Amino acid sequence: MRQGKTEKIKTPPKLFGTDGIRGKANEYPMLPHIVVRVGQAIGFLLNKNRLDAKVFNSKVVIGKDTRLSGYMIEMALASGLNSMGVNVQLVGPLPTPGIGFITRNMRADAGIVISASHNPYSDNGIKIFGADGFKIPDEMEREIERLIFEDNFDHFLAKSNQLGRSRRIDDAQGRYIVHAKNTFPMDLTLDGLRIVLDTANGASYKVAKAVFEELGAEVIQIGNDPNGMNINDKAGALYPTAVANAVLHYRADVGVSLDGDADRVMMVDEKGQVLNGDHILGICAIHMKKNGTLKGNQLVVTHMSNFGLEKVMKNNGIAVKKVNVGDKYVVEELRRSEGNLGGEQSGHIIFLDHSTTGDGCVAALNVLAVMRGANKPLSALHSWIEDVPQILINVRVKRKSPLEDIKGYNQMIERVESELGGNGRVFVRFSGTESAVRILVEGPDRSQIHDYAQEIAQFLEKELI
Repeated sequence: MRQGKTEKIKTPPKLFGTDGIRGKANEYPMLPHIVVRVGQAIGFLLNKNRLDAKVFNSKVVIGKDTRLSGYMIEMALASGLNSMGVNVQLVGPLPTPGIGFITRNMRADAGIVISASHNPYSDNGIKIFGADGFKIPDEMEREIERLIFEDNFDHFLAKSNQLGRSRRIDDAQGRYIVHAKNTFPMDLTLDGLRIVLDTANGASYKVAKAVFEELGAEVIQIGNDPNGMNINDKAGALYPTAVANAVLHYRADVGVSLDGDADRVMMVDEKGQVLNGDHILGICAIHMKKNGTLKGNQLVVTHMSNFGLEKVMKNNGIAVKKVNVGDKYVVEELRRSEGNLGGEQSGHIIFLDHSTTGDGCVAALNVLAVMRGANKPLSALHSWIEDVPQILINVRVKRKSPLEDIKGYNQMIERVESELGGNGRVFVRFSGTESAVRILVEGPDRSQIHDYAQEIAQFLEKELI
């Protein structure tokens, strides 16, 4: 039975951050009734596009990680989409890049990932992919927000005989495993290689091990016992020391540490040294340039990447382009400039020839391919990348006022940069997923940049309470 006109939801219209919608589960905006409307807004846009093309029966793929709240959000999203006449295909736990791949592979109209990435289990989020497997642009995010808070969907609801259906897809994991393996050179194997793999009790706990084992590696897996509440808990890419210790204990050749939705990776060499995203990008960029496969001889990174990477790239004839923080913006620049390699220091590595977003498994396979092709241990491949000291401080804030409007802020930053004398830099930004401001100071003297970072942090903490 149709309901009467409903009252508009009186909440702030800001939902999307730098990587989709994110927040505490069962708190705004990750509330069931909001999530239902997210599904309805997506369904409305898909139906509009389908009607314009005179094609019907929109289809959406939904995947998730292992968080307890994933069940609730999955059902709410599916309900919203079904109410608009959209069919839903539920693939269960699968890495975020796997959803990008499956969306294209199954010719779906959109893909949705339910995950808060590296955040604790109490958080959750929604990431949306278009039919091409790429994350939707900012303009579409704004339109979804407008629809949710300004429009009444009652007169757009599907009729009783046109409601969408939801069904489980059982072979999605196998499809992704084959896809990831196909990014590894056919003339190479991982035979005789011992890998310690940490899947963070997250979305890749089943598929990642299979990817490496089926290529011949011996895999020792940790972080593979999800219970809904231990995702990223002292495990995964944010805690690579767990893998580093295990690599030394088991005398492994390499360690691979993925985050909760497996779109980022940290690696560990046979000596227990941790490689972040900058190191992985450096190894792969130089290898690809030598092989003539680095399109445009360019690398796209964010403002958080270390100056040491930029210096090594310049010495090897590789141009470095910097964009705002967020793997989505790296992908946008790669597509605009027709590049094929980019990423973030945090471990989002994008091989655009193989994936539409950061993919931890694919990134690790590319590094392993360099190791196998060069017949060298991982420690020999990154020894020439010298990081410039960095200090990163996160400050919790209650409001996000424009930094340039804060009295005294610009003068303080200008003074610090002047005193660094061109040998360092300052980069300050608000987090797109948390109520925090991130302060990065880079320079040759660790003690000096620590003092500068603390000074900026204390100033902003006082001004943004």
